Amino acid sequence: MEFRTRVKLLLIASLLTVSSLCAAQEDGSELDTEGMQLIEDTNLALVYAQPGINWAQYSKIYMDEPFVAFKENWQRDQNRDNPGWITDADMEKIKIELSSLFMGVFTEALLEGGYELVLEAGEDVLLIRPAIIGLDVVAPERNSTGLSRTYSESAGEMTLYLELYDSVSGEMLAKALDRKVDRHTGYFEWQNRVTNRAAANRILRVWANILKEGLDDARNSAAQ
Repeated sequence: MEFRTRVKLLLIASLLTVSSLCAAQEDGSELDTEGMQLIEDTNLALVYAQPGINWAQYSKIYMDEPFVAFKENWQRDQNRDNPGWITDADMEKIKIELSSLFMGVFTEALLEGGYELVLEAGEDVLLIRPAIIGLDVVAPERNSTGLSRTYSESAGEMTLYLELYDSVSGEMLAKALDRKVDRHTGYFEWQNRVTNRAAANRILRVWANILKEGLDDARNSAAQ
């Protein structure tokens, strides 16, 4: 099954909570394990990996730009009271900005972890294909000249999906899924483009550090 097809199926699943995804996982209906083993005690909701992988062989990383998809009916819901406020072009702009932020945050974390980022396959290169699905921005920058403010306790939520491959053989080595909601402050704040970016940055940094630390642990365990 192609990456984008799996992502589309997970986009449907992202309408559920992570706990529901975990429960559905018991019958393999949401995240096909493809013979992989569930990895316990991780900082992500679901992680599966092929057994016996020598993770120590991977010192370089080739990361694709993330596929980004909004929560189902997000545009319709945003335009319910103000038809035409959010256009397809507005959505594309948000996707591009989030993709750029993702690459910047993950690149920084991996470089700090001592990994070399490359743009081609190799024997020591790990290919990572990421996706952000179920993106729900509470107060997007709108295509409107009028003054409009949205107040909320949270900027929104998104779900991370990762697939890790051997870049030469194309064998899938691991996959992970995790949903995060922006922190709830306990009071309503004005949400705007600045607060949206700050919220996305916070969540992405958590995920980037989890990925780096997870790779470090796997490589260290394999080297022992």
